Amino acid sequence: MSATLGKGAGVSVAKVVEITATSPKSFEDAIQSGIARASKTLEGIQGAWIKEQKIIVTGGKVTEFRVNMSVTFLLKD
Repeated sequence: MSATLGKGAGVSVAKVVEITATSPKSFEDAIQSGIARASKTLEGIQGAWIKEQKIIVTGGKVTEFRVNMSVTFLLKD
């Protein structure tokens, strides 16, 4: 899915990818980890939309925090 973003006199084109990230600590940590990992392969990340949050329960305890997010990054010219 691509979007066109206006910036001043020029036009930028962005792409959106969906990623899932997990953490044993918190949703915030899952988001931070997911963006950090995405930044290793995607340049020009502009933002993310958190589409879904989910917890995994094992033995009556929360063992994992999971987020599904759409990450927007600018395409190179």
